[in-house]
Amino acid sequence: MADVMSRRRFLAWTGAASVAAAAAGWGIESLVARAWTDPLAPGTGVLVMLTMYGGNDGLNTVIPAGDDAYQSARPELAYSESEVLPLGDGLGLNPGMTGFKQLWEGGRLAIVRGMSYPRPDHSHFRSMDIWQTASPDHPVSSGWLGRWLDAHGRDPLLAVSLDPVLPPMLAGETVAGAALPASGLALPDGDLGSAFAALGGVDPGRSGPLEVAARAVADLHRTSATIGPLLSGGLTGPLPTGGKTGAAAGGAAAGAAAGGAAAGGAAAGTATEQPDGDRPRRPARVRLGQGGGGASLAQQLETVAACVEMGAPTRAYSVSLGGFDTHTGERATQQRLLTEVDAAVTTFVNRMAGSARGRGVVLVAYSEFGRRVAANANQGTDHGTAGPVLVAGHSVRGGFVGEQPSLTDLDGGDLKPSGDFRDVYATMLARVLDADPEQVLGPGRTVLPLVA
Repeated sequence: MADVMSRRRFLAWTGAASVAAAAAGWGIESLVARAWTDPLAPGTGVLVMLTMYGGNDGLNTVIPAGDDAYQSARPELAYSESEVLPLGDGLGLNPGMTGFKQLWEGGRLAIVRGMSYPRPDHSHFRSMDIWQTASPDHPVSSGWLGRWLDAHGRDPLLAVSLDPVLPPMLAGETVAGAALPASGLALPDGDLGSAFAALGGVDPGRSGPLEVAARAVADLHRTSATIGPLLSGGLTGPLPTGGKTGAAAGGAAAGAAAGGAAAGGAAAGTATEQPDGDRPRRPARVRLGQGGGGASLAQQLETVAACVEMGAPTRAYSVSLGGFDTHTGERATQQRLLTEVDAAVTTFVNRMAGSARGRGVVLVAYSEFGRRVAANANQGTDHGTAGPVLVAGHSVRGGFVGEQPSLTDLDGGDLKPSGDFRDVYATMLARVLDADPEQVLGPGRTVLPLVA
């Protein structure tokens, strides 16, 4: 039976929901306040990780349409040379990726070919765990960006997920990133709600994990009461003034008309560009939508864009889109999904290129594995190994990186990887997050020519 993949199943399976519970409420209330009191300097590197859950078919994304082996291996799934968007080296983009083609022509898209890891695993769950923890040899309890958090300030707002629960990627040993579900907080009501709220009450005799849990419950209720009414409307105007810090700033920033912007909601819309060094302002129009569990990819990236533009302190964001497990009827399904990715990502990258803070943003799009070379009997493809990683942004060095895997020299029907995805991560750590890759990934990694 196929190992059917969904984002929610993966996140629940990893146990990340418990890590996110404390981070979510605190992060929602604090993000806008921190943008005011401690804004990120224009030009600072910001990483956006886009996870395409399900195993995207790399051969029908970056397509060797002129290769006879490609055409013969999947005669009804293959795209012809006249259908693809030509890139050079005998490769072309999926017809749904017209925006990516423009990024390529503008030198703002790099394609890292043949990415996988030693002894690839065909299980969605194990392979995604490997990509998110960057530990192919043995399971570990921390994600690669979680370990970066452990080593760099231990501030949960440095890394933010737009999913309703935290992906393992952002879970460290001592700290976790913040989950900011833009769909808001759905807390229980009635007798159950009263009992749940009571768990957050003050108890002088409580300590250790019980006290941490109680604070998380109290924060969630405070956030719901403060931010909840804003999640279905819109706000305009500047961020709060007065130089408040800490809880006072969080309360002021989250308060109705005077303070709160889109910290936990999905801030989106057109931002007003501010001169370098000016105090950040809320985007001219903030629309609050749904978050990663129910939001479109475009909504998630709109949220990220608005957070970047208003100077939020976050250095790494996680967004996602599912549905790439194309065992049947692949061609139409994948092209629809890639068209969605194309529209959301290119809109985001172009928007970021127009602002001082946005020009430091780099987006990385990846999936847990590619698909097998040959089509199956259901006009789909089964779980494979290597696939391309797409890297986009104003500071990206466009072009191909790495070798294109052979379609005739296969490993039991699978592509032989030509590179290790951890080198992409090492590059993001070194060139975007200003961190030592060895401290996070261990020795032996190579920094690739991806970012200027």
